Amino acid sequence: MPYVTFLDKKRLGGGPLAVAKYHALMNPGALIFGPDGKVIDIDPAGALIRDPDGKVVDIDSTKLPSEMAGALVRDHTGRVVDIDPMKLPGTTVLYDARNPGSRGPGRPKLGVTAREVTLLPRHWEWLAAQPGGASVALRKLVEAASRDPKAARNQARDAAYRFASAMAGNEPGFEEAMRALYAGKRKKFRRQIEAWPPDVRAHLEKMAAPVFSDDEG
Repeated sequence: MPYVTFLDKKRLGGGPLAVAKYHALMNPGALIFGPDGKVIDIDPAGALIRDPDGKVVDIDSTKLPSEMAGALVRDHTGRVVDIDPMKLPGTTVLYDARNPGSRGPGRPKLGVTAREVTLLPRHWEWLAAQPGGASVALRKLVEAASRDPKAARNQARDAAYRFASAMAGNEPGFEEAMRALYAGKRKKFRRQIEAWPPDVRAHLEKMAAPVFSDDEG
């Protein structure tokens, strides 16, 4: 589930985080929602200078999110005059994913990140005895847990609830819709959100899709 930007009840766009940030910067008051349904505060800190009518007249590049550095458009003096959304991070990744032949030679990077983990001595002893050592064993355990259907279902349910609470907490049928969501009642859930703003309803249905089984009413 990608990041998505909403202004009031209207979906502005979605995709990689940098793209969502672009939409939020260009639309004061917009909210970015992550895959977990939480609101992300990008804190633009006045990066876009606007006239009284709201038109962008200048851009303070020092206050822009770092992900946008490669998308800045400058004039002949070097002043930043615009942001090119087509150059935001994520565009190349999406293109390469659809055209595997365009990738360069060599083994892809795994993106492994080092973090501190605190365990009891017996836990370390068990991990050390596993094939490949502690790091490999931990990765396998995390992968297995992340693929657990029940865990994925619970995560999707909680993410949908967070998004609905932020965007539709005052909509008619909200409480009944959330009861249906947690009870796994697809038809009742859809009935309760039928009159909600179209963009909010559509995104919520997409977020909640993994919660319901095919045989649930």
